Amino acid sequence: MEYPNKKAEELHSDGEEGNVLVVSSVLENREKLKRSIRWLDAFWVSSGVPALVLFSIGAITATVGNPSWFVWTSSIIIGFLQSFVYAEIAGLFPNKSGGASIYGAIAWVRYGKILAPISVWCNWFAWSPVLAIGTGLSAGYILSMFNSNALINTWKFKIVSLHFIKTDLSLRIDSTFVIGAILMLIVFGIQHRGILSAARIQMIFAICSLLPLIILGIVPLFMGKFHSKHFIPFVPLMRDATNNVTSGSWDRAGITLFAGGMFIAAWSTYGFETAVCYTSEFKNPGSDTFKAILSSGLLCLFVFTLIPITFQGTLGLKRMLEPDIYNGMGVAKAMADMIGAGNIMINIVVVLLLLSLLLSIMTAMAGSSRTLYQGSIDGWLPKFLSHINQYGAPTSAMWTDLSFNLILLLMSDYVFILASSNVGYIIFIFMNLNAVWIHRMDRPQWKRPFKAPAWLLLISVILSYVNLVFLGMGSDIWGTGTLLTGLIFSSLVIPVFLFRHYIQDKGTFPLSATGDNNLDDNKTVTNHASILPYLALGMGIVVVFVSRLLAKY
Repeated sequence: MEYPNKKAEELHSDGEEGNVLVVSSVLENREKLKRSIRWLDAFWVSSGVPALVLFSIGAITATVGNPSWFVWTSSIIIGFLQSFVYAEIAGLFPNKSGGASIYGAIAWVRYGKILAPISVWCNWFAWSPVLAIGTGLSAGYILSMFNSNALINTWKFKIVSLHFIKTDLSLRIDSTFVIGAILMLIVFGIQHRGILSAARIQMIFAICSLLPLIILGIVPLFMGKFHSKHFIPFVPLMRDATNNVTSGSWDRAGITLFAGGMFIAAWSTYGFETAVCYTSEFKNPGSDTFKAILSSGLLCLFVFTLIPITFQGTLGLKRMLEPDIYNGMGVAKAMADMIGAGNIMINIVVVLLLLSLLLSIMTAMAGSSRTLYQGSIDGWLPKFLSHINQYGAPTSAMWTDLSFNLILLLMSDYVFILASSNVGYIIFIFMNLNAVWIHRMDRPQWKRPFKAPAWLLLISVILSYVNLVFLGMGSDIWGTGTLLTGLIFSSLVIPVFLFRHYIQDKGTFPLSATGDNNLDDNKTVTNHASILPYLALGMGIVVVFVSRLLAKY
């Protein structure tokens, strides 16, 4: 692996941070994100994650059936257990932003240059579509306030069919696109003024929207609308050749459906790992990082358990199978019905849930743009992404997010977009859950403000392969070609990285990355992991392949 000559650039150790090697002649003049927030600010920024339950609660309940509540509960427990290893690896790099994918990528880069950008890219294209899906759903909520036959709801201009990807997929311009694009620009304007300003606005949004969301999860329990009969029989759904729905069984087809539910739920329930995206912006990264992800995880543990149980127990299977529940557009009205709301109250609930969606969009733009920014700083993604404005916001990365999502917003099937992007997310999860033991073997002496216990580390490694089972077995539940589409998009980082590394950087990594990625003068980093990372990757490929063979659609 080739890096610039460190002696020529006078690398030195920063004793205060313990782990970070600073390239004095470069970093002093390079644009940096500002240390302006505490863990509580990061909590508010990541408080949009619980609202992600609105993105796929309809799709999961309409696909899996009565076990859907168990899907959500199991998934958030897995996500919570995994989060502690992210807290550990984030503490190793207090001067970096971008989240777990950046910290994990540093473990993998020593075993193959292309492995690091794959992790970063897969995390970004999993998180970034929150903007398109969230603004699309928000537009749907707004349009639901109008008469369903009104012109504003019905006009549509089809640009091109994408049937070669999925039968009913196309690019189109309609009211959803126009309203969604406006909302996306509003979120961009809020994020443009920096993370501290965004955190304060998101605190207001969180108080206005998350509290009502929690109330919607609690009130039906005391109104006599919650019925235990809605949870039985505890078996997945079964659809015949004519798409009629009946109760299935825990056979191969039923287990495949359950795996599909676990696969899609992970996109929402694991999302609070975004709380560690702001390490380089924390005033005290050593303690703030752990507090941020722990507090965010506890909030998500509560919401992702409560809301699906109440949703199912109140609505029942028949209501959950309606088309507007599957695509998410009818979830707001369904939740209003859960508390017996009248017409005026329905619109109030829709507005509050709209704020929840906007909250999640702001969370996604803040996290995904910092992933692009740090990926550029570390030499994995194009240089232009490293620009920041006077407020410390990574505006070039934000414009990239915005442009990419305007294209996604044109697509007609948001569930397919979510599922395809989640292929990359599971790849990132696998790589990062294994990155923690690679870091321990290669950086045994590095300071760790938080160190996960050995038993939790072992569980996390096991879960990394369990997630691959969900990927291999359950991804194509959401449309034939979902797995292939996600894998193709994951591979697009290869030409992007080759352009940056071999054309822009002439085969060397930036000086700012050498201290973290290369052997330093004191030999504090070694390749003790040897062939184990390659064996882990090989085993992962086998798990996906075998689980795909075991699936039954």
